[in-house]
Parts: sequence; structure tokens; C-alpha cells
Amino acid sequence: QVQLVESGGGLVQPGGSLRLSCAASGTIFRVNVMGWYRQAPGKQRELVASITNGGSTTYADSAKGRFTISRENAKNTVYLQMNSLKPEDTAVYFCLLRHGVARTDYWGQGTQVTVSS
Repeated sequence: QVQLVESGGGLVQPGGSLRLSCAASGTIFRVNVMGWYRQAPGKQRELVASITNGGSTTYADSAKGRFTISRENAKNTVYLQMNSLKPEDTAVYFCLLRHGVARTDYWGQGTQVTVSS
């Protein structure tokens, strides 16, 4: 089994920055993808950014140029540096780990990010 624990959410003013962290534990295959999704009230969960164990990244258009995803493979930890935050970035942010031939998904419990003055 895999557990994911997120941290780093909170309240920030527009234009501010936050750094989210997600640590995975358990039996984790070396080849995997970790990422961040978010879900705002009344909206579907959407991809923010993802990164493979080899370092290949994918970003949503809304995140390009403002957010940076990174990871430490030795710690099974993924980070999301969010800069120039906007009110529309307000959402619950969920960490994802996907691994194995079956591409099994594991989710964190979510961390609230609120961008407001």
C-alpha cells in the first residue's frame, strides 16, 4: 500500500507564493509519475502538473510560467512551487502517485490553497 501526505497549503494574497510538498511511503515502484491536481468548488478535478521519475514534466496551461514541479526520488517526495498566485488558483490541491503495469493511482488527502486579499 502507498500513502501520500501533503503539506504547505494555506492562505496567501494575490501575487504571493506557496510551496506544496507531498511525501510518499510504502512499496513504490521505481518507474512512476507523481503530480498535483486541484479541485475548486463546483468544478472537476484537473491536472496542474506532473513529473516522471526521470524528470519529464507536464503542466496545465494555467500553470505554465508560474508553477514549477520538482521531485526528490530518494525521498519519494514531490514539490510544487507556486508563484504569482491568482484568486482563480484557489482550490484543494491533491497529490497523485501512479505506478505499476496497471497504472494504479494513489491520492493524498488534499491541502487547501486560498488566494485572497
